[in-house]
Amino acid sequence: MKKIFKPIVVGLFSALILANIAVADETLTIAASPVPHAEILKQVKPILKKEGIDLQVREFTDYIQPNLVVEQKQMDANYFQHLPYLQQYNKDHKSDLVELVAVHIEPMGLYASNDDRLKHFVTTKKASNLPQGMTIGVPNDVTNEGRALLLLQVNKIITLKPNVKYPTKNDILSNPYNIKIIELDPAMLPRVLNSKQVNLAIINSNYAIQAKLNPITDSIFIEDARSPYANIIAVRPDELNLPKMKALAKALQSKAITDFILKQYKGAVVPVNK
Repeated sequence: MKKIFKPIVVGLFSALILANIAVADETLTIAASPVPHAEILKQVKPILKKEGIDLQVREFTDYIQPNLVVEQKQMDANYFQHLPYLQQYNKDHKSDLVELVAVHIEPMGLYASNDDRLKHFVTTKKASNLPQGMTIGVPNDVTNEGRALLLLQVNKIITLKPNVKYPTKNDILSNPYNIKIIELDPAMLPRVLNSKQVNLAIINSNYAIQAKLNPITDSIFIEDARSPYANIIAVRPDELNLPKMKALAKALQSKAITDFILKQYKGAVVPVNK
């Protein structure tokens, strides 16, 4: 009897160990931009670990691959884009990725190269002091180009056609300072600004921070923190209600993550849940 009982006990004990390992080893993979997205996720990792979820982050520096790897089920989620960008991506690629949770806002800003002609404009931050014929680099994707041009309009550098959801340079009605708009990959904008290939550039805060630019102190104009372009976690529809996704959303909206964003970025990145 003892010989029979011992294997049963050992078997049950082994089964319990295997069950615990299975929970602890559940993975959640996320494609993310390096700054601030991956940095924020690094703070989330120990929170999820307590719930038996192993958060694994893979960094990307472009705006196309993160959606592709989620669509193709190579990764579970991504964190790099705002909702208008995702909606346009879904439309252009016949995709159906959805928002899990909104996390933070990265105000987009206008930055100047080290060009003596711009000194008075940079100091006064007045459109009336912008020299004629300056070249301005803007992001080349539909939603962020529109967002950049609206920033120029708000600050009285150009006037756009009314009621255009995502304006392009072809929608400029009035250009009193004869600026030239150049559309470039968002990641390239800090480099072309530094090399003076453009006089000015409108840069997403994540790329500005990577380039050691402070969006609060170094930008000439910056979006209001109430910008609707909150960065989100995007997932496939069938994953939306998975327990690990709900745990991720809860962690990202926690006070610990809100406090980290406020302390780490000092207004250059603004938490949605504050």
